[in-house]
Amino acid sequence: MLESSRNYVAIPPGMTIKELLQDRGISQKEFAVRIGASEKHVSKLINGEVHLTMDMARKLETVLGPSTQFWCNLESLYRENLALASEENALDADKNILNMFSYNEIANLGWVEKTNNKTQRIYNLRKFFEVAQLSFLNEQLIPNVIYRKLSLTNSSDYKLLAWCQKAKLDARNIYTNKINISLLKRKLPDIRYLCNLTPSEFCDTLVSILAECGIALVFLPHLKGSFLHGATFYDNHKIVVGLTVRGKDADRFWFSLFHELGHIINEDYLHDEYYEDIERNADTFARNLLINETDYQNFILKNAITEKSIIDFANSQSIDQGIVVGRLQADEIIPYSSYNYLKTKYEINE
Repeated sequence: MLESSRNYVAIPPGMTIKELLQDRGISQKEFAVRIGASEKHVSKLINGEVHLTMDMARKLETVLGPSTQFWCNLESLYRENLALASEENALDADKNILNMFSYNEIANLGWVEKTNNKTQRIYNLRKFFEVAQLSFLNEQLIPNVIYRKLSLTNSSDYKLLAWCQKAKLDARNIYTNKINISLLKRKLPDIRYLCNLTPSEFCDTLVSILAECGIALVFLPHLKGSFLHGATFYDNHKIVVGLTVRGKDADRFWFSLFHELGHIINEDYLHDEYYEDIERNADTFARNLLINETDYQNFILKNAITEKSIIDFANSQSIDQGIVVGRLQADEIIPYSSYNYLKTKYEINE
């Protein structure tokens, strides 16, 4: 099997065998008899499809002439050049994929080492993704990913994979009990209660509660252009939930969290197919858990939307006032520019 790349050509020893046979007028069938092998094996040997062993090298020395070492050296050189040509071709293919990554962004986050060398960047990304080639990357590496995102481009696909891979790696360091969806349902009121606390007060408790339920919660920064808020997937006998957190408003954080928990309770992570109803159902779950739907409808029908009415309603629901603002904005009751000063900003260490 002749293989080549920009700088390497791998020529199997079989090419030399073939030339010697032609020079001596020996057919492959006759040659097979002379070395005590099948015609099929001889064909594979000539095409470089099987290794030329020491035993075969000795037979070749006897039948065709050059020394055993000569044949062993040809085989060694062929295998070396085959590997070099294959790797060079793989690097060339991976360079096209490398352009889809914002390498500097994830390097600045410490996910991969900083370097300007393209080849080293490829090796770093291969190690990060735990693949032999970047061309092997696909959604099957993190199956059944359910995620909240506003749009999708080719570049954002790779950012999604990078983000989920980081969540997967970090989740390995989080001990969880066996997955227990029934326990998660019972813990929802306790989780919702945390909405009024600061990140320094609720983070450890939230991670602990979810770990009891078999869920590893990972906080990660947002990757520019990924439009990613959160993702849920199954890995290593646990459910992994990743949330973007840097500079996030409290309303977006809690909605994203309960959206992902909605996916878990609905067991969406077990399904291969993705459809819009999955997202709508998770949205509805999060909305209704954060704010009682009947109370909310009465609020917007009976009250003028003012700072005081928002604060009073938030207090009646025992939630952060920014969550009410975010809901009103999402429902287009108020513009996205209104009452943002009532929102709480979160900074959570990843």
